[in-house]
Amino acid sequence: MSISRAAFPAISISPFRILGMCVTEARPSVLAIFFLRFAAGAALDAGLAPADPFRLVAGALVWQCAIFFVYLFNGVMDVREDRVNGSRRPIARGDLDPALARIIAWAAAAAALLGALLLGGAMIWLVIAVLALGYLYSAPPFQLKKWSSATVVVGGLSGLLSYCAGYTSCGTGPAGQAVIALPAFAVAASLWMGLVGTPAKDLPDIAGDRSAGRVTFAVSRGEWPVRLLLSAVATSVALAFCAVELLLRVPLGMAPAAMLTGASLLVVVTLTPLSRGSRVRRRLPYRAFMTTQYAVHLAVLLPLVSQFLLSGRSA
Repeated sequence: MSISRAAFPAISISPFRILGMCVTEARPSVLAIFFLRFAAGAALDAGLAPADPFRLVAGALVWQCAIFFVYLFNGVMDVREDRVNGSRRPIARGDLDPALARIIAWAAAAAALLGALLLGGAMIWLVIAVLALGYLYSAPPFQLKKWSSATVVVGGLSGLLSYCAGYTSCGTGPAGQAVIALPAFAVAASLWMGLVGTPAKDLPDIAGDRSAGRVTFAVSRGEWPVRLLLSAVATSVALAFCAVELLLRVPLGMAPAAMLTGASLLVVVTLTPLSRGSRVRRRLPYRAFMTTQYAVHLAVLLPLVSQFLLSGRSA
């Protein structure tokens, strides 16, 4: 008896392609910003001269595995609303089997947990915490994603945990005024992620969230109140970040200015017809939110990289 390959479609797909689709489902832009959060937590702690480079690299890999689980698992659990919202990620398109993606997600979680156990220390609890948050956010019966308030908390906490993971992987500490740089940056960036990222993400997904029974602010209040809230919160967080830098003289370079510039751009995009119409245009506020995150983190990291390279040449 012959067995059709169509009965086992995964066999005909290269493992590398499957992994690539899983990375796409986990959103490379999100994986990248979590890496920058980890790097910022490490760099604002010890610059680019960690006490144990191996531990730093291993910690980064472990953390990426944990975040990969969180977002791939979320993609598995969000198939219905993603399809209603017109998502083009692999599971919503039908190119990636959700059951297979679920297995790969749990394998990543196991790898993250094993790596954390090998690293020891606070990394164990940080990985357990972010894995638990990811599961509680996406999986029934909890599904914290149903409520905007819970999404704000989960988003902010996952950001803070990422900075803590970078910090604990470095092994040294800053001195002088730089001591408050990491806490100030981590709190501001996490507030941006939770308070600004949640309405920015919900805005283009109202139809899918409503069909999935979510009770987000956008679903319950409508589009225009979300636009006003998003604009007000983005401006408030950015101004508060700038005020902290000026009043406490925190050495954060151009990061506060980058956030204020990004907030201004986000307000313009959100309150004008630029972000109305097609799904691509409705996602513009979210793109402005993400671009600002990149700019803020690079504003902190790039000067440190330049300083490290210049010090190497002078040596």
